[in-house]
Amino acid sequence: MSHKITRHLVEIPAGFQAWREEPERGDVPGWVLITIMTAGLVAALWLVAEPLLTGLFTSAVSSVSQ
Repeated sequence: MSHKITRHLVEIPAGFQAWREEPERGDVPGWVLITIMTAGLVAALWLVAEPLLTGLFTSAVSSVSQ
């Protein structure tokens, strides 16, 4: 059991080194920008839609309870 764990710990750095040397690792700043812009878009839509959705929900609940 200990031998298997040790073997996996030795393989991790080798795999990480191969990943670092790969020329196309991805565009991390681009993904960060996309994530931040998506969060901003969701927040902006929520600000507009929240009063409308609250009114719709309140209307639906009041019509059921009457």
